[in-house]
Amino acid sequence: MWNELIKRRPELTLCEADIKKALALITACYENGGKLLLCGNGGSSADCDHIVGELMKDFLIKRPIKKAERERMKALSPSLDESTLDSLQIGLPAVSLPSLTAFNTAFANDRDPDLVYAQGVLSLGKAGDVLVAISTSGNAKNVLCAVQVAKGLGICVIGLSGELGGAMRELCDVCICVPERETYKVQELHLSVYHYLCAAAEKHFFG
Repeated sequence: MWNELIKRRPELTLCEADIKKALALITACYENGGKLLLCGNGGSSADCDHIVGELMKDFLIKRPIKKAERERMKALSPSLDESTLDSLQIGLPAVSLPSLTAFNTAFANDRDPDLVYAQGVLSLGKAGDVLVAISTSGNAKNVLCAVQVAKGLGICVIGLSGELGGAMRELCDVCICVPERETYKVQELHLSVYHYLCAAAEKHFFG
């Protein structure tokens, strides 16, 4: 899987160590019952939603509910039919903080818009979770505030940024600084990175 990524995106060889550290943090998080929280702005906000879409349902591998779990669910909810259980898939829990529109707009209006993601992390996060913080510059203030709160809660932070990494580079447990500086080019590489992370995590748990 890694070799296939590097064949398509050889420039990401420079980020190999950090990408693999990020994968280790994600798999450890899920093995210990944690979840991913994600934040970013603009295109990076859309990336948060995209990542959640790959994790919360099957991506490249089927994820059926196992027989023992099906039986437990049927015992607790006898009206559940087999066709429903056949259609459902095991998800890897993830929350895109930018998608919480009502909460975000209420907090931005009542308090401080720079702290919307920080408040989301405080409300939803716990030690053992992982925050994925996406900023092409590494300097988005609302993302940096979320990173600082996450660290204060004992939450590991994976950063996705551009070549320079900005202020985020020193704050994250792992910061994947892809070798581009222009925003859209950074985002193109981020897509390849997080597709790899989602596919590799899925393979770890369901392959």
